[in-house]
Amino acid sequence: MIYLFAGDDSKKKLVSLDAFLKQLPKEAERLSIRHNDFNKDQIESFYSGSGLFVSTSVVIFYEVLEREEIQSFVLDKISQMAESNNHFIFSEGKLNKPTIDAFKKARAEINIYELPKEKKEKFNNFLLANAFGDKNKLNLWIYFRQAINAGVGMEELVGVLFWKAKDMILKKNFSKYSEKELEQFASKISYLLPEARKAGKDAEIAFEKFILESI
Repeated sequence: MIYLFAGDDSKKKLVSLDAFLKQLPKEAERLSIRHNDFNKDQIESFYSGSGLFVSTSVVIFYEVLEREEIQSFVLDKISQMAESNNHFIFSEGKLNKPTIDAFKKARAEINIYELPKEKKEKFNNFLLANAFGDKNKLNLWIYFRQAINAGVGMEELVGVLFWKAKDMILKKNFSKYSEKELEQFASKISYLLPEARKAGKDAEIAFEKFILESI
């Protein structure tokens, strides 16, 4: 049995998840898993049969689908999880349509919690670009954190920083960086997120570290 709680309205999502967990059998074995302690062999043991000492297990995953490798494994095994007597519960952020469709196909109970568009905080991405252009490390970090907290996608932030570096090269603006530094920055940032995810690293942490080390 599979249950999905997803979306960017974290407050409503967690309240709903907490209420749902209280309805499950208290005698069931419970295990909480995040991407840092995700173990494929352990997960396989849960959907392939019941535990040794309990009849039912509740496995709660928290934002594990952020990692491409884990997401591929889960979606590949989702039908077997659905057939299990154990409960597999996923608490995730905003998911794309193919991923949600895979859960629907597995007949998962799906709960999506999205913030109303008019309530979503807007962020001017060019504040980040200008901080980079001014070589202001403090403002660069502050605006990066504000953008992430406002829900701006990391790919979007990569795009605006890549554009800024290329724009400075085009305009021959080398007052803060050399042409070589800007070219290296643009080249590295274009591959930053895919390489971090491929290596199983936290993409947000890798991104934050990269921009701070670039100044």
